[in-house]
Amino acid sequence: MNDYQQSEVDKFLAAELYNPLPTRRLFFTYLMNVMSFALSGLALIPLISILWEIITRGIGGIKTELFVKSVIDNGFGNAILGTITVVLIGSLLSIPIGLLTGIFLAEFGQTNITAKFVRFITSILTGVPSIVVGIFAYGVIVLLTKKFSAIAGGFALATIMLPIIVLTTEEALKLIPIDQRLASAALGGTRFQTTFRIVITAAIPAITTGILLAVARAAGETAPLIFTALFSLDWSAGLLSPTASLPVLIFNLYNDPDPERNQLVWTTSIILLSLVVCVSLISRLVTSKQKMK
Repeated sequence: MNDYQQSEVDKFLAAELYNPLPTRRLFFTYLMNVMSFALSGLALIPLISILWEIITRGIGGIKTELFVKSVIDNGFGNAILGTITVVLIGSLLSIPIGLLTGIFLAEFGQTNITAKFVRFITSILTGVPSIVVGIFAYGVIVLLTKKFSAIAGGFALATIMLPIIVLTTEEALKLIPIDQRLASAALGGTRFQTTFRIVITAAIPAITTGILLAVARAAGETAPLIFTALFSLDWSAGLLSPTASLPVLIFNLYNDPDPERNQLVWTTSIILLSLVVCVSLISRLVTSKQKMK
């Protein structure tokens, strides 16, 4: 192509760039934008209505003494402590295994038959209903120990958290450019050093986000804890005894005829919602810091 032809092409492209779109295309664009905003607003109506109902019914019942009293004294301090306990146990069980499994799948098992099988099973576990997980934990822990306990509840939550952590860790490691691995190898780094000093370090924000999302989901689960940790109206006697939790408290007391207990359900809902939102916000902050880097 000579200079004259190139000049003509440039003029044509410039004319096309600055010419207004046809009326038909403009109408279609505006119509699609209006439909997108309308459908988004329609999808937000149930969420906003639920939040409004919880806040309006529960905000008036928030008192300082509720955080230090047990359910038997019309408080939810033991339920908050129980929720933190079972989520912490679930995190301690699932995070190390999930991280190591995700690292293996992303860095060492791309073509391994075992890795493909693990990845397949992990993907299936993400879709298993939480009540099925609760029945599984009941058969593995509760029937074995002959008692409901916080450890059984933590095991159930760990089963729910594990596939989320595995898959998010694998995807986070896959996002790290291959150039960083090659640069580390060129400088004499072994595969182990490259993985743990370069790749994992770069993927820590995304991995942290996945872990926090798994924790947020586990904190709101009810069915697995009904089958494993059960419930306690008073402070738990230990990790091997029935333990109260915020979701199960809401489930148990929702139909209670006592007005004070019924008010406690809505106030507890605000506390549980606040915990989940805080964890989600932390994950968003971690993600935003990663993008800024």
